[in-house]
Amino acid sequence: MSNEVVLYHAENGVATVTLNRPDQRNAINPKACDAIRSAFDRVEEDPDVHIAILTGAGTLFCAGMDLKAFAGGAGDTILFGKYGFGGFVKRPRTKPVIAAVEGAALAGGFEMMLACDMVVAGTSAQFALPEVRIGLIPGAGGAVRLPVSIPRVRANEILLTGKPFGAKDAADWGVINQVTADGDALSTAQTIASDIASNAPLAVRHTLAIANQAHAENDAAHWPQNNKIIMEIGQTADAAEGARAFIEKRKPVWQGK
Repeated sequence: MSNEVVLYHAENGVATVTLNRPDQRNAINPKACDAIRSAFDRVEEDPDVHIAILTGAGTLFCAGMDLKAFAGGAGDTILFGKYGFGGFVKRPRTKPVIAAVEGAALAGGFEMMLACDMVVAGTSAQFALPEVRIGLIPGAGGAVRLPVSIPRVRANEILLTGKPFGAKDAADWGVINQVTADGDALSTAQTIASDIASNAPLAVRHTLAIANQAHAENDAAHWPQNNKIIMEIGQTADAAEGARAFIEKRKPVWQGK
């Protein structure tokens, strides 16, 4: 396996961007942010690429932010660098992106998935926004996007409990498009991508822009408050304690401040 933190491959109009930190559960650190940003620069700039797939190497799509990097002071770089978390969640795009999820999409990984236009997942895949369990908020788009994508009460359950849920529930609730056999998420995404890539590129781009307009307007209205709150929360004693407790594999002791 390559030691590059993100792999890029383009063929027949389809680019595949693979998060490649399997030993770290594909968690996002500053180097990964830069690499993801660069990969999608290539997607946007290459006239021969019409659609992209985002996936993860190994057994997990993405576990979210690298909490060791966060505890080491890299939180602002990861969360507030160009295009937001992972260099991706706030990126303006003209070409569709399909997430191919195996294993789990957690926290920021789930939020990167939400930023995609379609999602395919293996039957054993798990999803969660567990930030409240470590003293943070789902500030990379989870609290902004989920309540306008699925029923508000369901979104609140996901956001406020932090509990994981499976691929069947994700499909039933409209969080993902298709559930495949484990190991088939990428090949299924490639089939969908090939179908889309065979269509007229300009028509696809303009259709996508219209389809995403309402979500884009919602994002624009709510990102400033979202960012203000996550910056404040990130400086609290509870946020520091949550990260330490996670790294030390113990139950956090909350101070409420």
